[in-house]
This record gives sequence, C-alpha cells and structure tokens, in this order.
Amino acid sequence: MKKTILEARALSKSFAHNGGQVHILTGVDLDIYEGDFTVIMGASGSGKSTMLYALSGMDKATAGRVMYEGKDIAAMNEKQLAALRHNDFGFVFQQMHLVSNLTLHENVAVPGFLNKGKTTAEVRQRAQELLKRMGIDHISTHLPSQVSGGEQQRCAVARALINEPRLLFADEPTGALNRRNTTEVLDLMTDLNREGQSILMVPHDIRAALRATRILYLSDGKVIGELTLPPYDRNEEKSRETQLNAWLGSMEW
Repeated sequence: MKKTILEARALSKSFAHNGGQVHILTGVDLDIYEGDFTVIMGASGSGKSTMLYALSGMDKATAGRVMYEGKDIAAMNEKQLAALRHNDFGFVFQQMHLVSNLTLHENVAVPGFLNKGKTTAEVRQRAQELLKRMGIDHISTHLPSQVSGGEQQRCAVARALINEPRLLFADEPTGALNRRNTTEVLDLMTDLNREGQSILMVPHDIRAALRATRILYLSDGKVIGELTLPPYDRNEEKSRETQLNAWLGSMEW
C-alpha cells in the first residue's frame, strides 16, 4: 500500500473580482503518494497551477485543509511555511529564477547554506555532486547567462534538490525550453523518480505528461478523473501516448 505524503480535504480557492467571487478550486479531495510522479492536467484556466501552489503552501487556500506529516499547512505561520518549503519541499518553475551574478555551483549551494544541519563543506560537496548528476558539473563556475536554457533548468533542478526534499513541485518546468532541452530535463526528472523522488508536476504539454505514473484531471475546480500508468519506457511511448490521448478525450480535454 502506498504511503500518503500530502493530502487535501475540501480544498477551495476563490478570488474577489468585480464585486463577486471567482471560484478556482471547489472542495478538492486528493492524496499525493510517496514515490509517484503525479501530474495535474486540465484545460487552460482550470486551476492547475493554483492547486499546485495551494498544496505546496506557496498560496493560501480559501477553505479546506492540506495535511503534511499530520500538520495542516493552511494553519502554519509564515516562519513555519518557510521552513517547510526550505527543508521538505523543492520547487522548479518555468522561469529558472537563477541569481544572475552567482555561478551555477553557487546558485545550487545557497539554499543549502541555510540548512543548519550541514557544514559549508558538506553543502559544497553535495552541490557539486548534484551538478554532476545533472551533467553540468563541467560548467559549474559559469554564470547563468553563459549557459543554455536547458543547462539553466538542470541547475534549477539541482538547486531544488540540495536539501533532499521529500516532494518536488514542478510548474511547467519545460515550458520555456526547446524540444531537445525539454527531453533532457524530462529524462532527468524521470530518472529521479525511478530513484524514489516524489514529484508533483503541472506539465507544459502532453509530452511532459507522458512521464507521469499518475495523472489527475482538473475541471471546474474539481478532480474529475485519474489515470494510473506504469513507469515511463521510451520504447512504449507511442502506445502510452495513444492511451493518454484516449483518456483525455474521455475527460473532454
């Protein structure tokens, strides 16, 4: 039986607009399981990123609960949320948000220096190991402006992993990349998941969604469908894509 790493109950999110309320999420119930590569899909404007941010504590839900380790994220203060996002969660976004005047190695290491459980030498060593794991250790002394978009995103993934997060959140991590770099980053994330890294991602397109082992479909603020897939195998990609497209058709995507 899979272990639940994160759970949402009656999760709702709305915004005030022109004197009324716009409801983005309406009473969402879901569980995120340890070891899964979970993807949230839905039509444009369905609230995918909003749900990702609410689940991660980056945005406050209007109502409902998000439970992690028996604690309600929505009830945490800013200091507790910052500690949670720093120590237990990792984040990768479409825009890499690398610090322009820091080297790739420094960009990866900085969040690790805030972890009081590790020495400076240990953080630097882990940063270099992660850069090697990402295949960019040979350019670790380069600035972000001196490397490609794909290399920048791999650096951003390394930075997200520096404190060994239990759950990696990814919001359209390949949205700003070309096809080759997209494949490289998706291959990397797939390998990380095979090694046990739990991932929750909002994908840019179907190619990214193919890497999932579990897909949740969001419509009208609710999760209305779920598809479970075996671990990704490039040799089975065509049949996997056919299965996914058929399922998305049934969801009226």
